[in-house]
Amino acid sequence: MEGAEQRGGVSQTSGVTEEETPPTETNSNCNHTDDTVTSCPAEAMSEVTMETGPSKDLPVTPQQPGSGPVVVQGNNRNPASEKLQRVRKWSITTYKCTRQALSEKLGRGSRTVDLDLGPRLELLRDDRQRYENVTKLAQTLANQLAQFTVTQKTLGDAFSDLSIKTPKLHVEFGLNAEAQKFLCKSGETLAEAINAFTSDMNTLVNKTIEDTMINAKKYDAARIEYDAYRVDLEELNLGPRDAITLPKLEQAQKNFQCQREKYEKIRDDLSVKVKLLEENKVKVLHNQLWLLHGAVAAHSLSCHSFLEQNMRQASEHLNNASVDDPSWLEES
Repeated sequence: MEGAEQRGGVSQTSGVTEEETPPTETNSNCNHTDDTVTSCPAEAMSEVTMETGPSKDLPVTPQQPGSGPVVVQGNNRNPASEKLQRVRKWSITTYKCTRQALSEKLGRGSRTVDLDLGPRLELLRDDRQRYENVTKLAQTLANQLAQFTVTQKTLGDAFSDLSIKTPKLHVEFGLNAEAQKFLCKSGETLAEAINAFTSDMNTLVNKTIEDTMINAKKYDAARIEYDAYRVDLEELNLGPRDAITLPKLEQAQKNFQCQREKYEKIRDDLSVKVKLLEENKVKVLHNQLWLLHGAVAAHSLSCHSFLEQNMRQASEHLNNASVDDPSWLEES
C-alpha cells in the first residue's frame, strides 16, 4: 500500500499515472525509455496526421514518408479581417469628421482657413449665382422674343391678305405687312443670338464652374478630415505622457501627417484649377458679351433703318396719291 501511495504521488507530480500509461504493445512503433519518448518513425506521424485531419482553411503541403513533419502554410491575408478593418477605419473617420463638422457649426471648434483660396472660392460661388440669374433672364427674353416674332409673322400674314382683298388700301396694308415680316425675321435672328449666348453660359456655369465646385466640395471634406485629426493630436498633446498614451500619440501623429499631405495636395490642385477657371471665364465672357451686344445692336439698327425707309416710302406714296374720290353724299 505504501508503495502504491508513493507511486501515486509521483504519478500526480509528473502528470501521468501508472494506470494511464498505455501498454507497450499499442506503441510498438515508438521506442520509450522510462517516461521519455526518444524516437518515433514517420509512419506513426502519418497516422497521427490522418487522424487529426487537415484544416479546411489552411493548405497542407504533402510530405513523403520519412521526410519530416507536415508543414502547414498559413494565409496571411484574410478577406473578412481586412473588410472588418476597413469598416472600422471608415467608422472612426466618419465619427471624427461628423464631430468636427458639428463643432464648427456650433461655433465651438477651430477650423483651418486658407487666406488665399477661401476668398477666391467665395467669389466664385457668388459669381456662379449671378451668372445663373443672367442666364435665366436671357433665356426668358429669348422665349418671349420667339413668341413675339410668331405674333408678328401672323400679323404680317393678315396684313398681306387684307392688302390683296382691299384694293383701295393695298399700299397701306402692304407697307405694314412688310414691316411686320421684316421685324419678325430680325427678331428671329436676335433670338438665335440670345440662345447661343445662353447655351455658352450654361456650359460655363453647369459644366466648367460645376466641375470646380465638385473639387471644392472634396477640398472641404478633406479640410474637415484634416481638422478632425489635428484636434485629436492637440488633445493628446495636452494629456499626460505615459506608456499607454505614447503609442496613441505616435499613431495620431502618423494619421495627422497623412491627412495633412492629402489636404495640401487637394488644396494645391484646386488652387491651380481655380486660376485656370478665372482666366477661361474672362475669355469666354468677353467673347460672348460682345457677340450678344453686337446682335442686339444689329437688330436695333436694322429695324430702325428699315422703318425709316418704310416711312419714307409711305410718305412718297401719300404725296403722289390723287385726290380722294368724293363721297356718295357729295355726289348726291
